Amino acid sequence: MELLLKRPLVFLDLETTGINITSDRIVEISLLKILPGGEEEWLTTLVNPGISIPAASTAVHGISDKDVADAPSFGEIAVKLEAFMEGCDLAGFNAIKFDIPLLAEEFLRVESDFNFRKRKYVDVQVIFHKKEQRTLSAAYRFYCRKELTDAHTAEADTLATYEVLKSQLDMYPDLENDVEKLAEFSSFNEIVDFAGRIIMNDKGVETFNFGKYKGRSVGSVFRDDPSYYSWIMNGDFPLYTKRVLTELRLKTFGNRKE
Repeated sequence: MELLLKRPLVFLDLETTGINITSDRIVEISLLKILPGGEEEWLTTLVNPGISIPAASTAVHGISDKDVADAPSFGEIAVKLEAFMEGCDLAGFNAIKFDIPLLAEEFLRVESDFNFRKRKYVDVQVIFHKKEQRTLSAAYRFYCRKELTDAHTAEADTLATYEVLKSQLDMYPDLENDVEKLAEFSSFNEIVDFAGRIIMNDKGVETFNFGKYKGRSVGSVFRDDPSYYSWIMNGDFPLYTKRVLTELRLKTFGNRKE
């Protein structure tokens, strides 16, 4: 089943130095843009992460320090990536918990104002796990009846993810062919930041989802314990989480200085 799109949808996959969203870096990025009507556009590039790639990570994706020595830094391709994804929704396999948050961190490090909030996110892994509980290779075999021979190369994983989503739409009649509905189905909670530290409660209020104030609204915590904001801002939290909390703090107190 072909996707019914109101605006372009970009499938993405990252290969990285590791799995820590806060400290690890991108070494390869592949983007597949599907336009309304089905036309495809690709953007795939190696990225020099500016740090050494651990041997354990190279063993997974096959990319070494030597491979990225002459590759552009993320800062050098950020504008190109922004232009490619402008006006698009985003999709991927485990993208909501990993690829999109890590990509957001990279953009923030180069002081990009790329707006992630105005997009819908479709996570093919979430759909798969809710329906079948498997991995991307198994999903590709199950839905597409193909073997993913080049697993852990960004381009192969990106294309496989696109093909799996189309096959999921063919297999599950109750799965609506609409990005907004797919994004809703892909989400376990209505997260406010990518790391899931802040979520919307059942009343539509931003609420902490971790720590001693889990379950309390962000606004009430900031009013009762102003130092909690400083603790987070000085801690090892993702840059995007810090940005969201700063916006919520300004909404709580206005623009006055504390």
